[in-house]
Amino acid sequence: MSRLLAAVAVMAAVTLATRAAPFLLFSRKRPPAFLDYLQRYVPPVVMSLLVLSSFKDLPFRQSPWGIPALAGAAATALLHLWKRNVLLSIAGGTAIHMVLLRLM
Repeated sequence: MSRLLAAVAVMAAVTLATRAAPFLLFSRKRPPAFLDYLQRYVPPVVMSLLVLSSFKDLPFRQSPWGIPALAGAAATALLHLWKRNVLLSIAGGTAIHMVLLRLM
């Protein structure tokens, strides 16, 4: 039990430190240019890698030929472009994917 509490305490301290670090380090000066670069380009790259890795093992040569996953991804993208609501996009794309999996 004491190891569990110690682990939770360490995780809490690390989380607090990582959340407070930007405010402590950059409160009086502007962040370096590479941080602006990372802030701009890392999220789309990570999202692209997640999407591509989710399609990696799809059986495109067997029925249903990846149609449920591709339709779910397309629905997610279209819903997000239309409504700009992340929760709605994810829920809608997941629902379409699950319905198509059951129907095919």
